[in-house]
Amino acid sequence: MTNRGRTLVGLAGLALILAIAAPASTGPKDPGYAKAFSCSACHGWDGASRADTVPVLAGMPAWYLKKAIQDYASGKRPAAEMEPYAKMVLELGVDDVANYFARQPKPAPLAADPAAVERGRVAAAPCAVCHGTTGKGDPAKGVPDLTGQPAGYLRNQMLLFKADKRSPGEPTLSAVKALMKTIPDAQYADLAAYFASQR
Repeated sequence: MTNRGRTLVGLAGLALILAIAAPASTGPKDPGYAKAFSCSACHGWDGASRADTVPVLAGMPAWYLKKAIQDYASGKRPAAEMEPYAKMVLELGVDDVANYFARQPKPAPLAADPAAVERGRVAAAPCAVCHGTTGKGDPAKGVPDLTGQPAGYLRNQMLLFKADKRSPGEPTLSAVKALMKTIPDAQYADLAAYFASQR
C-alpha cells in the first residue's frame, strides 16, 4: 500500500472514530445531558431503563426525582448502591439532571401478564385514594406517578414500605406504610403489574 493509501485509510478510520465518539463526547446542548452520566450506567442516557428492577427516569417529574436524589444522598432513603451516585448528582447539579430526565419521552411499558394486571386493577382500589385510579399520582400533594415503572421495581418498593425500610420513620409516609401492612405479599406482584402496565 502506498503512503497516500495509508493516509486515506488512516483518515477514514479517524473519521469513523470521531463519528462514533461525537454523540457521547458532545451530546445534545441540554445542560443536564453531560451531568446525567452518573445515572446512565443503570438507567440509560435517556433514563428509559428496560431492566425489571431499575426505575425509569424518563418523563419523571423533576420535583420527584430531585426529592429522591436528596433523600438518597442524605441517607433518608437508605440504598447503599444509590447514595454515592446521588451525592455526585447533587455536586453536578440536581436541577439540571432532574429537568433533563423530565424532558425525555417515557418508554412504552414492559409486557405484563393480562391476568395479573386485571387482579392488580381490582386490588388497587385502596391505592386510588392517593395515586388515582390509574396511578398517575398528585404532584400538588407530593404523590408520585407510578405508571410505566418496571413491575419488579414497584414490587420491591412496596415491600420496602411494608418493612419500613424505605424512608424509615418518615411521618408523611405513615399512611402508605400502614396500607402496605394490610396487603398480602403475594398480591404485590399483581399490584405492580397493574401500575407498570398503565400509561
